[in-house]
Amino acid sequence: MSLPPKIGVYGGGRMGAGIAHAFLLAGASVTVIEANKEAATAAQERVDGSVDKAAARGTLLEAVDRVRQRLTVATDPSALAECGLVVEAVPEIVELKAQVLTRIEEYAPEAVLATNTSSLSVDALAGGLVRPERFLGLHFFNPVPASELVEIVVGAKTSAELVTLAQEWVEALGKTAITVTDSPGFASSRLGVAIALEAMRMLEDGVASAEDIDTAMTLGYKHPMGPLRTTDVVGLDVRLAIAEHLAREVGERFDPPTILRDKVAAGHLGRKSGQGFYTW
Repeated sequence: MSLPPKIGVYGGGRMGAGIAHAFLLAGASVTVIEANKEAATAAQERVDGSVDKAAARGTLLEAVDRVRQRLTVATDPSALAECGLVVEAVPEIVELKAQVLTRIEEYAPEAVLATNTSSLSVDALAGGLVRPERFLGLHFFNPVPASELVEIVVGAKTSAELVTLAQEWVEALGKTAITVTDSPGFASSRLGVAIALEAMRMLEDGVASAEDIDTAMTLGYKHPMGPLRTTDVVGLDVRLAIAEHLAREVGERFDPPTILRDKVAAGHLGRKSGQGFYTW
């Protein structure tokens, strides 16, 4: 099954740019929507840089210029009108995501809508949509170009036909899909955050250094990256928001440890700020 020829991505930050990259390399034309010209310029640079890195690694199947010609970055959502699929990739704020999804549906009424949320309820986000049966979660992982996994999150009203389509689209991207029902944290975030929070508590308690805790998981359990370094890559602020959400929805075992709250309050957000559990 081939991808829709035109894909929209609403939000051109790190995740949105990575999602755009994945669809571009799979042969689709991609339109990225950003809030203003400054953000649009930054999104263009992110995607172009990502494509350049792919070319340097030898993973492009066509010329760089040809790939770039399929990318459009705009600030007007009407540019999404002809897209067959639009992926929302704005920050993890329920109200913001719901507002953006409603806007996408208005400007691209025939498109399949997907949210890239890593923990928020798909059903809650579907509440304001006219056609919730054409909406689901497509949870990509950071960094998107290198990640092999996409988590398909099925809402109560998501059609079975759409789930099958989404599985085929993920395969067309050269990635592997897992399919989960809408639930707090889904499968990946719930497991990943649980391990990361325990690693933070161990660091807080002086059990071992961040490096040794991570090495226990990379060498002992064959994780490609330890939970604390992964948290730095994801962003400590992102992990804190997800943990707080899970604590509300699932229970106190997801209460964020003090070390995480303190680091976020100090602006130590991980790789993007230069300091987290590691210095970058």
